[in-house]
Amino acid sequence: MGNYENYRINDISAKIRRAGFAPLDVMVTGVTGAGKSTTLNTLFSEEVAEVGNGADPMTMELDSYRLSDCIRFWDTPGLGDGIAKDAEHSRKLIDLLWKTYKIDNKKYGFIDLALIIVDGSTRDMGTVYRLINNIVIPNIQHGRIIVAINQADMAMSGRHWDNDSNAPDPVLLEFLKEKSISVRKRIKEATGASVPMPVCYSAEKDYNIPSFLDLIIDAIPSARRPITV
Repeated sequence: MGNYENYRINDISAKIRRAGFAPLDVMVTGVTGAGKSTTLNTLFSEEVAEVGNGADPMTMELDSYRLSDCIRFWDTPGLGDGIAKDAEHSRKLIDLLWKTYKIDNKKYGFIDLALIIVDGSTRDMGTVYRLINNIVIPNIQHGRIIVAINQADMAMSGRHWDNDSNAPDPVLLEFLKEKSISVRKRIKEATGASVPMPVCYSAEKDYNIPSFLDLIIDAIPSARRPITV
């Protein structure tokens, strides 16, 4: 695995310093099984978040992990575990999105970006749309929402993944490009949110993680997140 602690650290530091906040707080969310915890473990090159097996989700509480002094990730429960659990998890996500701090009697949102991780091996986007529509969009500005597509190696059921180079072959690479375009378009149609082009990566294979981080860094807001009630 790569060491990403200092990846573009000067760019991150400069951006958040200009924006007036530190660290950058990123809420990591998605559907159960999308690979949120695996993604964090790959970023940190160690097991900081416990990974569930199969449909048994391990992230039940809200845990935070500092990749550096400049960036902190919040691991959250996934949706898709049934009505009662989803309602409980939704409340936790909304509470986190409304967590605030004050400067000069002005309220600002604690979370700067909402990162939604999509399972690249499935076509079922219904729960993802509900997550964006019902939880994310009402509680954070559209421009602070980004989407990444995990499990790129399984996007074609494991076919066309070159194990020798640990990368997609040309067929899968083209498929992933089309998938990014399709997911972005479908999110716009289903939720009205215009997100940056999603990046395809594989946390399990440690593939394309720099591009995943570039997506986050490029989306760093230029100012604190204002909260109005």
